[in-house]
Amino acid sequence: MAISTIRVSEVLAALSLTTDLATGMPFEKGLATCLVATALADEIGLDSADCRVVFHAALLGAVGCTSHATENAAIFGDDIAFETAFKALDFGDAEVFGAQMAQFGSWAGPEKQPKMVADFLRLAPTTGAVAARSVCEVSKALGPRLGLPEGSVTALSEVYERWDGLGIPDHEHGDEISLPARILHVAEQAVQAHGARGRGAAVSELQRRSGGHLDPDLVSAFVKGADTVFGRLDSPDLLAAVVAAEPGLPAVVVPSERDRLCLALAIVVDLKGRFLLGHSAHVAGLSDRAGELSGMSADDRARLRAAALLHDIGRAAVSSSVWDRPGPLGAGDWERVRLHAYWTDRILRRCPGLADLADIASGHHERLDGSGYHRGCRGRDLSAAAKLLAAADVFAALTEDRPYRPAHSPGAAASIIAEEVAGGRLDRDACAAVVEAAGLRPPRRQWPNDLTDREVDVLRLAARGMSNRKIAGELVVSERTVGHHLAHIYDKIGRRTRAGAAVFAMEHGLLPG
Repeated sequence: MAISTIRVSEVLAALSLTTDLATGMPFEKGLATCLVATALADEIGLDSADCRVVFHAALLGAVGCTSHATENAAIFGDDIAFETAFKALDFGDAEVFGAQMAQFGSWAGPEKQPKMVADFLRLAPTTGAVAARSVCEVSKALGPRLGLPEGSVTALSEVYERWDGLGIPDHEHGDEISLPARILHVAEQAVQAHGARGRGAAVSELQRRSGGHLDPDLVSAFVKGADTVFGRLDSPDLLAAVVAAEPGLPAVVVPSERDRLCLALAIVVDLKGRFLLGHSAHVAGLSDRAGELSGMSADDRARLRAAALLHDIGRAAVSSSVWDRPGPLGAGDWERVRLHAYWTDRILRRCPGLADLADIASGHHERLDGSGYHRGCRGRDLSAAAKLLAAADVFAALTEDRPYRPAHSPGAAASIIAEEVAGGRLDRDACAAVVEAAGLRPPRRQWPNDLTDREVDVLRLAARGMSNRKIAGELVVSERTVGHHLAHIYDKIGRRTRAGAAVFAMEHGLLPG
């Protein structure tokens, strides 16, 4: 039976699961945080509208988590391991913080760990603030696209603040932090401790952080109603419980209108790699045009387009150090890479409103001869849409820069695609449609926000994390000229961080470029 409407909360749940992978948290940690936070909001008597704000903020508490992933991977070796360690830190308790620092960086091995600790302590006051501001900008940029209440977006910009004022980026203190954010802080710590050590340990951890990291009144309310609040986690299906717990009138979309939401998920994942920015939308555009050339119906094209936007959400489970590596990958890293298609499949199947996309989206690395992954399907097992997506993904990747090679020209990419067809790996008709579609790009429109041609060139390079000096060398201009361009760009687009600029560029189709 065809789906008539889709609960927006189901799509947001998929994003929540994706951010669990990106932060190294247990799968469904975001769902559990949402249930606990919403229950706590009920306990303290918030009305339906305010509970709705809390619900969305808690469900997407980590929506900005990939905004600084490439930088964290470059500094600390593994952005996911770093996120996992960072989320547990307590800067307000010297004894606990010292013990945490003794374990910090253990993923790098005993020889590198001391330097990693020293780098963290040295960089935290400056780089940490930049990272937090990146999270804020990404959250504010994606919030409206996801249909979040304004209060939820505000709370998402305060995820790293603390009751005692020791948080970042703005060192907000006490009730300067919005109530939904303070509820989120309590719920997140409760869920993390509960998952690791049980209910009693979770209550003890909240009490230890009370008045430092956490609002003491909210901790008291939580402890008083702990049985009721934790009872929300007894459901055998947390995703279904989250959808059922949504306060107020549920937001819905029809399947053909999923693109707005799916693009937000695509942007979050494409931020995982400097050379991945805009890749998902690039693949979606190619797939859609190829589908039209192949005679697909409007509904089938809409399904293919949505699947293409989501095909790489499983990348969140793999460290940015892998996606940004300029050299060859080892066997272990290749195993991690192959699993990204599996995670795409699992996330989409968990969400009823996206489950119809799972086979198409997760099949983009399958090959007709069975040599692909993650299932090793053969041609007879793949739908026409899956074959088109596989061809579009290969062509798009070939015509984009990668850390280990520059982009191929469209002609060279078409030749490589032809070799894949001759080798029996990609479908001939699908590849022909994709190559033809690649020649049908619409003429360049006027750049958004009155950006000039040169400013767009600078923005594309800055979004990938290039320094002013490297941008100057790439464009054969002075470093000072690049600085002037960037100042004008940031003023025009209203962003102040690399991640914020990257999101703007992806939202407006300026990347990969």
